[in-house]
Amino acid sequence: MELLTTRIKEDMKAAMKSGEKSRLGVIRLILAAIKQVEVDERIELDNERTILVLDKMLKQRRESIRQFADAGRDDLVKIEEAEVIVIQDFMPQALTDAEIEAMVAEAVAETGAQSAKDMGKVMAILKPKMQGRTDMSAVSLKIKAALAG
Repeated sequence: MELLTTRIKEDMKAAMKSGEKSRLGVIRLILAAIKQVEVDERIELDNERTILVLDKMLKQRRESIRQFADAGRDDLVKIEEAEVIVIQDFMPQALTDAEIEAMVAEAVAETGAQSAKDMGKVMAILKPKMQGRTDMSAVSLKIKAALAG
């Protein structure tokens, strides 16, 4: 199985050759974030850990988009949205709403969760399966809705 970091580096070379400056900039940000974790922890990241880094970057971008939109800075919103698109290119296939709802229902049944105080149990089962494939804050809302019944 090919390492995700290898694919990202290959995409960087392709972006350099084709002159896609904005895509190249985002890919360099991704590689810098990966390298930072590797240097800090003295490890080489596997695909799972790389996805966690990408997921964190997506979370940061989504938060920035929300804040920029609230401030009426559409110019900055567009930049962040473009970065989200590039980062998502390297993420696993996104889950559909139907898949998310089915997985939530299955996890609720599996844990026997009854109320909001059981949310942690449900989230513990879902997070490893869903990490990087959906916005986990949206999943927590679906779990709350399922437990409110």
